[in-house]
Amino acid sequence: MKTLSVITLMLLLVSMPTHAKKHVELIEQGSYINSEGQSIHRPAHTQNNDVPEGATTRCRDGSYSFSTHHRGTCSRHGGVAEWLAS
Repeated sequence: MKTLSVITLMLLLVSMPTHAKKHVELIEQGSYINSEGQSIHRPAHTQNNDVPEGATTRCRDGSYSFSTHHRGTCSRHGGVAEWLAS
């Protein structure tokens, strides 16, 4: 039974979608739907303070935003500290 559980876990990890893998280092999880109907990851802090893949902005509270529009970016995170190069 233990072997079956290990195999099941391994299969789940291998079959995870790539969008889930790239957010592993993020502390906060979750998403919202933007004005264009796209699902966007919510602002999040990283465990090691490195810029996460896909981040567009660093907020003043140290979190990273994945926003695709300037309006409202980091609005609940102290505002924009810096726009990141794309």
